[in-house]
Amino acid sequence: MTIQVSPSPIPNSDAASLSATLLDRDAYLTELLNQITASKSQGWLQVLRDRATNWVRHSTLPTTRDEEWRFTDLSALRQVKFNPVETRSLLAFPQGNFASLQPDILPETANSRLVFVNGVYAPNLSSVAGLPNGVVVGNLDVSSQSSVEKYLAQSEGALEVFTALNTAAIQDLAVVLVPKNVVVETPIQLVFIAAGDQPIISQPRCLVVAESGSQVTLVEEYRNHRGAEGVYFTNAVTEICLEDNAQVNHTRVEWNTTEAFHVGKTAVTQGRYSRYTCNAISLGAKISRHNLEILQTGEQTETTLNGLTVVGGNQLSDTHSAIALNYPYGKSQQLHKTIVGDRAHAVFNGKVFVPKPAQLTDAAQLNRNLLLSSKARVDTKPQLEITADNVKCSHGATVSQLEDDEIFYLQSRGIDEESARHLLVHGFAAEIINHIPVPSLREKLTQTVNSLPTPND
Repeated sequence: MTIQVSPSPIPNSDAASLSATLLDRDAYLTELLNQITASKSQGWLQVLRDRATNWVRHSTLPTTRDEEWRFTDLSALRQVKFNPVETRSLLAFPQGNFASLQPDILPETANSRLVFVNGVYAPNLSSVAGLPNGVVVGNLDVSSQSSVEKYLAQSEGALEVFTALNTAAIQDLAVVLVPKNVVVETPIQLVFIAAGDQPIISQPRCLVVAESGSQVTLVEEYRNHRGAEGVYFTNAVTEICLEDNAQVNHTRVEWNTTEAFHVGKTAVTQGRYSRYTCNAISLGAKISRHNLEILQTGEQTETTLNGLTVVGGNQLSDTHSAIALNYPYGKSQQLHKTIVGDRAHAVFNGKVFVPKPAQLTDAAQLNRNLLLSSKARVDTKPQLEITADNVKCSHGATVSQLEDDEIFYLQSRGIDEESARHLLVHGFAAEIINHIPVPSLREKLTQTVNSLPTPND
């Protein structure tokens, strides 16, 4: 028995055959579809996009009546009218104008980065000169069409409404293909920028394939154009396929403005003996949602999920994860932490599926939450679904505030109260940040956490 991470009501192949009388069930989704400016494609890609478009027209935007969205109200998103933007003609990133992006580039990835603006490849801001021969890092134009066709939109959950909306809008995508037994020592940075002077929707797409025995480190970042503020919506999808004995260390960082909306999907398929690590950091947006879905397709896989959410003001950040361990000897470790200040709201829902064939599975899940304000809110639901009878599984959650006795102890050592609070918050976040394998990114994230206000209320 195989447990699907996000089961779909009907198979992909039947989506295009739905009755035309059900089209356009949700006027807002139809409006978002009308913002898609991608030109017509030929062959398999257009078929893929048409199928996804048809599915979106038969869908509705999630509401708090849906169990998976009951703590995340998207009514604020519905109130925004987004405008189409012709990204390829944007003058914000003219040829050679690299200075505006310079602070966003990590020193370790100076020659191993891809930059996309509103989902469209920006070659003048990208550089892949420092990568081994045979490694394909680029966009749809420079990638192997057969490889992309084989893997793109084939992950479980492809018919989830935001994922399908992204598929319908594909005009370009970031592609990372690592050949068999190749070890990429240099981290690869993927930067997705939202840019525009009006409310826009950006739908970046990323496909990563690590063939058998290969190893790669990825840094995936979402941000706005430096200095630009305002409302925008990023709907991102990343698919990662690890073949047998492959290893991927993946860091995903979302830095958006407090007026932005962000919905992200990371869909991972793991072959036998593969090892996948995800360090997911959420630092912004008015409303943000990250769906992390792991599907095991062979025995003895290892999955490590580290997460950190930092929100304040009136922000809402929602993390949903699902790990399907369908084969024996699987191992998964998940630790997700949130730091919530002011009137912010954090949501965590983690599911681990262990069906009967997955004997001798070792799975642990823990969600720890730190409230910096009496008005901050957390909703947490770690969840195990086990039918196998020979496993080692655990899950739990904690919600706490800064302890007065810990602050007092630090004050007794000559540290003032404000510094003591910052030190405790830093220590709480450091357990996640220290797992990130890129030193300069660790330093940037540490500085961000250290700048948090820590009121005593």
